[in-house]
Amino acid sequence: MHNFKELAIWQKGMNVVMECYKITNQFPKNEQFNLTNQLRRAAVSVPSNISEGSSRKSDKDFNRFLHISLGSLFELETQLILSEKLGYVEGPTFNKLENQITELQRMIYGFSNKISDNYSKS
Repeated sequence: MHNFKELAIWQKGMNVVMECYKITNQFPKNEQFNLTNQLRRAAVSVPSNISEGSSRKSDKDFNRFLHISLGSLFELETQLILSEKLGYVEGPTFNKLENQITELQRMIYGFSNKISDNYSKS
């Protein structure tokens, strides 16, 4: 079992959530129940799945939740790109969050591979 609060991937995931909330606070009100909600749900899903997976007894189970987190990150990235194309997110803000997402994707892949190596050797 892992202490999720000490995992860098969970901490960075929480940072992505906070950034996503800041950005979506500026979205038009007519997007409140559409794109705003979708972005927030995808972002919250990332650290939520990391923390849920950390409670599992096996690394194999944890790894499954890491892959769910990755799926949410790719969903979030797609929604962020759409938001930028619609003019809801400007260049520097978009680039900052996209870079955070890309970094977190790499980190989760690396952590997942490390965990996978552990249970593959068993």
